[in-house]
Amino acid sequence: MEPIVAGALTLASLGSPAATAPTSLQLNAHDTTGRVAAVSLACDPARGTHPKSDSACAVLDSVNGDFARLPLHDQACTLVYAPVEVTATGVYRGQRVDFRTTYPNRCAADAGSSGVFGF
Repeated sequence: MEPIVAGALTLASLGSPAATAPTSLQLNAHDTTGRVAAVSLACDPARGTHPKSDSACAVLDSVNGDFARLPLHDQACTLVYAPVEVTATGVYRGQRVDFRTTYPNRCAADAGSSGVFGF
């Protein structure tokens, strides 16, 4: 006789709303020379035109999509002041995103966002 195993239904087995809600973002960078760069980023699975979409999604997940809390990564940058304004608009895990900030240069934007704005 085979044992009977009762299954338990948990929220984890249903998938949490945060894990299943869509992420679709437009990231832009505009510097003082007039250079504009724009990429798309979607997560679960990571895709879009962002050159490192996998790691960008992982970084965003680590701060629950709060762009103001993006961690720094250790990277040497020049002290040349060439401001770059970055924006992120769209949806992260079902929550509206409208973020804007300015970094001293493109390298600082990459380092200051752990690669999210490294394009």
